[in-house]
Amino acid sequence: MSNKEITIGLVPNEVYKVEAFGNSFKLIDSSGTKVGTMGITTGTRKKAYQNGEAVQAYINKNGKKTYRRVDMNVYNSLVIPMNTQEGGVQFEDKGDHTAIKDFIHKGSVSLKPTELVMEELKWKYLIRSAVRAKNIMMTGPSGCGKTMASKALVKALDRPDFYFNLGATQDPRATLIGNTHFDKQKGTFFMESAFVTALKTPNAVILLDELSRAHPDAWNILMTVLDQGQRYLRLDEAEGSPIVNVAEGVTFIATANIGNEYTSTRVMDRAILDRFVTIEMNVLDDVQELGLLKFMFPEVKEYDLKAIAEISHHTRTQSMSENGKLTSMVSTRASVEMAGLIYDGFELNEAAEISIYPFFSQDGGVDSERTYVKQLVQKYQQDENGEPLFKEVDDTQSNEDDIPQF
Repeated sequence: MSNKEITIGLVPNEVYKVEAFGNSFKLIDSSGTKVGTMGITTGTRKKAYQNGEAVQAYINKNGKKTYRRVDMNVYNSLVIPMNTQEGGVQFEDKGDHTAIKDFIHKGSVSLKPTELVMEELKWKYLIRSAVRAKNIMMTGPSGCGKTMASKALVKALDRPDFYFNLGATQDPRATLIGNTHFDKQKGTFFMESAFVTALKTPNAVILLDELSRAHPDAWNILMTVLDQGQRYLRLDEAEGSPIVNVAEGVTFIATANIGNEYTSTRVMDRAILDRFVTIEMNVLDDVQELGLLKFMFPEVKEYDLKAIAEISHHTRTQSMSENGKLTSMVSTRASVEMAGLIYDGFELNEAAEISIYPFFSQDGGVDSERTYVKQLVQKYQQDENGEPLFKEVDDTQSNEDDIPQF
């Protein structure tokens, strides 16, 4: 047996990220260069890509180099920042760092709009992530304030902004890259998309709304755009095709709905999720909801605003409870619309019929979710003298299980 000493373990700097190109899975080194397959099996490369993992060289007990999947942070720690002229990360001196910290923890607090009900810690984290050009994922139920928070960030930082609803697009390639057109005089020509224009705009904030509903083709196109080690958009899948580098300081904010009621939401690829920091937006409680409505509609009677806040809160409690009577809820967006209708002269029951009843199923007739919510609204209706329009029901005349209890 040879006396040659064998060092067993990971090879520190030989780490690769896996990217999908069509049906193949290519390796990218820490400088962002494609390096072939390095003899790594297709199965290992595919699994690493699907799990959002990297691949690192490993010396086994026989002294042979092989490869294993590792956490993506191992790769990220080796990534060489791109030149700032190509849209990479900027490093500041200590004086700049002090100014950045002061802005995050002091200056930004006064820039949060009153109508945005968001914890101060999360607001600071949102600001910090944007300043550091992080990709931000805003998660939470529909209507909880994700888009409002994104717009507040744009205003606070005074940056150019672009909006793309990826959940609504039927042709991700046309939306994100562009399309071929024909003109009698020009002939056939390629027109870049508005998204490409956004990528070229320094310090832009690009909102990718409803990313969780986007077609998987959109996710594949965005892989290199969102990757901090690459930050470019390839205009075609072919090798050597033109690329568009992401401009300096560009921040991406994506929104994603969560919850059982969002049946059309896709299960997002782990590789795309790992490219974001996540900020979770919570639904408001009745006190927070009332405060928001009073700020937005000071002319509306407090009784009506309190009714809306309590109705909304009750539907959320029921929908989130394991044994709740509802599968949907009244979002903050819907409650604001309801208050706006009352401001414009509609009665409480009319506002409810227009703005919130459509969210609840009529299946089951008198036992349906919609009937349950209608009974809930009736509890708060008043006559012209401000008296309850519907008296409390006597337990001897009705089954209390049929009436919403408070």
